[in-house]
Amino acid sequence: ASWISWFTSIRGHEFFCEVDEDYIQDDFNLTGLRAMVPHYDYALDLILDVELEEVLTDEQQDIVESAAEVLYGLIHARFILTSRGLAAMMEKFHQVDFGRCPRAFCHGQAVLPVGQSDVPRTYTVKIFCPSCRDIFHPRLSRHAPIDGAFFGTTFPHMLLQTYPEYMPAITTTKYTPRIFGFKIHTTAHEASLRAKQEAKQYRKQAMVQQQQQQQQEQQQQAQQAQQQRR
Repeated sequence: ASWISWFTSIRGHEFFCEVDEDYIQDDFNLTGLRAMVPHYDYALDLILDVELEEVLTDEQQDIVESAAEVLYGLIHARFILTSRGLAAMMEKFHQVDFGRCPRAFCHGQAVLPVGQSDVPRTYTVKIFCPSCRDIFHPRLSRHAPIDGAFFGTTFPHMLLQTYPEYMPAITTTKYTPRIFGFKIHTTAHEASLRAKQEAKQYRKQAMVQQQQQQQQEQQQQAQQAQQQRR
């Protein structure tokens, strides 16, 4: 199997699609990535299964493999905005490879991966629900560490613009809190908090008054004792 097939088949990498090798081999598509990824040439050769002329130590191999993962992720973010990339990700969307929205009123709507930034090592990947238009953490912990920049901020919206027939109706239904069937007023929390603070202040004042009264009683008892001794 190629490095790309191996990488995308790793448990936890279900969000990734396979980037076409001819896309990676086009230098124009990789513009600007050399400055962002250390050991760029070694990493690119590893991704394209090019045999290295020199033998790397285990430590060097680990460094190159780490760089290759970052480089592939950044290439992936660009590829999934192309027609071929969008088609590949749409297939995964159909198969619900990205999971479903955890919000009850979205009724299991399939989601799409999205980044909160296009800059690597800024945010981890989130899932975007086209129904409620909100983002959430991935349900499975193995997807949590993935860099959000490997999908970017544009992808899910580009896909739904390209395939508008798959855009679901926007969900406007919201949960309404109730107590014994009655809606909770919007000011109820503030009123409860204010009442609790007032009760706390009242208890504090009562305690101070009690302490003052005890001190006065003690002083009176001391004065009476002195008068008796005289």
